Amino acid sequence: MQITFAGYKPGALASVLGLHMEYYARDWGFGLAFETKVAAEMADFLGRFDRYRDLFLTAWRGEQLVGSVSLDVSGGGDAGAHLRWFVVSDGERGSGLGKQLLARAISHSDSVAAGPIWLTTFAGLDAARALYEQFGFGLEKQESSDQWQGGVSEQMFVRPAPSFYSGEL
Repeated sequence: MQITFAGYKPGALASVLGLHMEYYARDWGFGLAFETKVAAEMADFLGRFDRYRDLFLTAWRGEQLVGSVSLDVSGGGDAGAHLRWFVVSDGERGSGLGKQLLARAISHSDSVAAGPIWLTTFAGLDAARALYEQFGFGLEKQESSDQWQGGVSEQMFVRPAPSFYSGEL
């Protein structure tokens, strides 16, 4: 069965949250604080979603969510577009799906002239970091603060604006 890409459809928020919890609870010990933070922020994003600028991309194998990525252009702030909720299911890791999702997000950002793209993550997610760096993201800062309350060292990666970016949103 082939993977199909979609935007929001009923149940997508819960499914994306479920993929996050499946991985981060099991492999990193994240719990209620992480889950409620992701759920609240994703619900806020979807509630103010600008379909002409923002991106909520989901990947499905049949009725099963297997990956997602979002790009918050309208609420990303002065730093540019905020890449968020990038996750791939256990069964799809290593298949190239993460690369496809990230490429689509960057293409979307460039098509709406969103400028730089930034994301927050944490040290230890080596495969994700390698993918970010492959797409031109660089580590901007690392600090011991931990917004997810999982005992990790927070990192911020930034992909500079493409050369054609004029600075006007």
